[in-house]
Amino acid sequence: MGRNSGPGAVFALIGELGTGKTIIAKGIARGLGITDDITSPTFTLLEIYEGIIPLYHFDLYRIGSEAELDQLDFESYWEDDGVSVIEWADRAPGRLPAGHARISIEYNNESSRSITIEYPGD
Repeated sequence: MGRNSGPGAVFALIGELGTGKTIIAKGIARGLGITDDITSPTFTLLEIYEGIIPLYHFDLYRIGSEAELDQLDFESYWEDDGVSVIEWADRAPGRLPAGHARISIEYNNESSRSITIEYPGD
């Protein structure tokens, strides 16, 4: 996914704790040529990584209100020159751009997940 992504691409990751959202973010980063260790930015809400194009890695797990989303101003990042990956994107209903890719991950068991990829804006 990352290798074929261009500026303004948005990946909305949805899934319970431990389903593998950060693993998908790592794969997207690798496709963008990023060699940094990608970790969940839970306590900082945003990490920026430089690659072929920048990766904006958001984690909305601790977002509790619309006002907090407003302070983060995360919509401005997908108008920029990078790729945005948003973990816990379901905590920002109605705030994602029409062309985003929605990646839902469901926990089947300890070694199995079901992954659904949708493009709601297409």
